[in-house]
Amino acid sequence: MGNFRQQTITGKKNKEKADQGREKMGIKAKRQAMIQILLKEQSIQTQEELATALRQKGYSVTQATVSRDMKEMHLIKTPGQEGGYRYEEPGSSISGMNGRLIRLLKDCIVSVTTAGQLVVVKTMSGAASTAAEALDTLDLQEVVGSIAGDNTIFLAARDYSSAVTACELIERMLG
Repeated sequence: MGNFRQQTITGKKNKEKADQGREKMGIKAKRQAMIQILLKEQSIQTQEELATALRQKGYSVTQATVSRDMKEMHLIKTPGQEGGYRYEEPGSSISGMNGRLIRLLKDCIVSVTTAGQLVVVKTMSGAASTAAEALDTLDLQEVVGSIAGDNTIFLAARDYSSAVTACELIERMLG
């Protein structure tokens, strides 16, 4: 009988620990969602700036907590528009892309057009593979896949409308 009581108490403790774990996961998910919002609204250049911004929003965080969140979210440093660097999520925006990749695309892409539900990107000879990799990092929602030859990239779009949208986005990025 004492053994049954011990199992019941242990079961309650395990349930309490599980509940606490779920509660912490909820807090963590909310905090990471707030980090995403802050990165879109502000130019965060350091972990301390992010920790300060989170504290101003009511989150109790340490530098170690922020560091773990940043690692889990795979945040990257990219050149900021105002100079210096800023944290962003990978593929979060065209403007947040590495400046060298944008210059590379501008230097090697010759033309962009649509053909049905394909986006056809012409590049300088030998540059298609590199340009395709750069375009893949954009993670365009309209594009379902890509294939590159020596000087041509085919981007397969979901439909004709998506191809037109993807083509316009690339043209806008190239300026």
